[in-house]
Amino acid sequence: MPEVRPTAPVTGAVLAGLLAGYGVAVPVGAVGAYLVTLSARTSLRTGLSAALGVAGVDGGYALLAVLGGTAVARGMEPVADPLRWLSVLVLLGLAARTAVTATRAYRAREQPSASRPAETTPARACANLAAATALNPATVVYFVALLGARAGTPASLAERIAFAAAVLAASASWQVLLAGGGTLLGRALTGPRARLATALTSAGVVAVLALRLA
Repeated sequence: MPEVRPTAPVTGAVLAGLLAGYGVAVPVGAVGAYLVTLSARTSLRTGLSAALGVAGVDGGYALLAVLGGTAVARGMEPVADPLRWLSVLVLLGLAARTAVTATRAYRAREQPSASRPAETTPARACANLAAATALNPATVVYFVALLGARAGTPASLAERIAFAAAVLAASASWQVLLAGGGTLLGRALTGPRARLATALTSAGVVAVLALRLA
């Protein structure tokens, strides 16, 4: 009689979660672009906090998908459009804040007597990026559709938790990579004009990507 290996389904769920997590995280949209420029103009600690905020929402949505499935997707349908527009407004607000903060920082260098603008704290960065990610209902729909297309949809509670945890790990690893890249970019752009130009360019990119969601 062959030996039963109860961990095999869990391993399969982990692999599926990793693929799903990278699938939703790797395409760099407005949130990813903002994360890179945020890390470039602040610090690695702030960028990592924001990255974990994004990954936490991805993992939470994955857990919702495996626990609620199509019922969750149907429940979000009536509020999908309002959430999408709210997401657009949040992203546009973040883009505007990036441009204003960078401009004030540049002017403060030219006017030493002027007060320096307040830095974005790690907690605020985490909350901002988590909110921008959570307001996108397409994420949970993506996971529901993915699970529906898979023959081996996680069945047991252990498999479901393993799937969501793997999504969280995959998303976190990618977001941390973006934050680290942004920090390296910020170190390379040591001049105030270069930092201003980068921040304004990023704000424009985020704004354009946000409007494409509308």
